[in-house]
Amino acid sequence: MATPSPDDVAASIQAYLSSRGVPPSQIWLRTFMPTIKLNSPIVALQKTALFRVLATDITTSLNKTSVQTLPGNVTNPAVKDQTLRGPITVQVLDVEDIGRSRWSQVEAIEAQERGETTKGREVIRVVPEENASSAEPAATSSGPHKLLLQDASGTNMYAMELTPVNGIGVQMSIGTKLVLRDITVARGMCLIETKAVEVIGGKVEAWDKKWRKERKARLKQMARLGGDGDQG
Repeated sequence: MATPSPDDVAASIQAYLSSRGVPPSQIWLRTFMPTIKLNSPIVALQKTALFRVLATDITTSLNKTSVQTLPGNVTNPAVKDQTLRGPITVQVLDVEDIGRSRWSQVEAIEAQERGETTKGREVIRVVPEENASSAEPAATSSGPHKLLLQDASGTNMYAMELTPVNGIGVQMSIGTKLVLRDITVARGMCLIETKAVEVIGGKVEAWDKKWRKERKARLKQMARLGGDGDQG
């Protein structure tokens, strides 16, 4: 079987990524193409391209057309409400569980650091090899969640979860990509509902590592500013 041409492979990858809500820029695509073997199965190349683009900062890797980015007035509180048809791809820069007090979240983080989790009212000490799975409940989000989102043009917007969305929570990676469709923005705040949001996945490693390293200190600071009775 003849090796497909680079142009054909590039077109196939571009079409696939666009169908997944992450339309690549030509600059990113030209950078990606020399890193692959053209005689590899096209499905494998498409999956590789998706994995890599989901690990990028979308301001450097995706198209920035007007229909794929947030409108200029999206954060204007004077605009009562507007519906964004999309699809618009955004990445998560921050996520906060506002359904739990910040102090309780600090305590959960510290319990994980001690290698503890809870079962009802019982505190359980877990050995290191169990940490990955057994300690997970301590970090579980109850929601609703407030997120800071950014589109491919670099526009930032806050979003509030109105209904639980699978994949959204403090466990999600910073840099996760979401696709917004027919979503409402009210007074500059994006209103997240299951029907309007698709969580694609991904992670920007450096962002995620920094966010998790600083999260406890940030929660403590916000809790102090808000008082001991702060609920997020």
